[in-house]
Amino acid sequence: MTHLFDDAVLAGVLGHMNGDHGDDNLLIARAFAADAGIAADRIVASRMEGFDGDGGRWTVTLADGSTAVVAVPWPGGPIDERPQVRREVVALYDEACRRLGVEPRPHA
Repeated sequence: MTHLFDDAVLAGVLGHMNGDHGDDNLLIARAFAADAGIAADRIVASRMEGFDGDGGRWTVTLADGSTAVVAVPWPGGPIDERPQVRREVVALYDEACRRLGVEPRPHA
């Protein structure tokens, strides 16, 4: 069964990702867009809208103004604890950089 995080965890992670990592959201969405049947170059904006134990979801805005969802499973498999969310988002960022040929920044 998919683990559902409580509202406080969701708000904390989403607030951090959307407030401090907007560029990372765009990078992740573009890197995994093909998995959702979307051409990466059509994505002009991305916002992390949710996550659960199976993966994260980004709502993307396309060049024509429409929106779509890019859902990405966690690279390490299902999770059920808040610290694992950070680990998996960092892994998604690293994989996004690899897929797009971008040099990843160091992780603190």
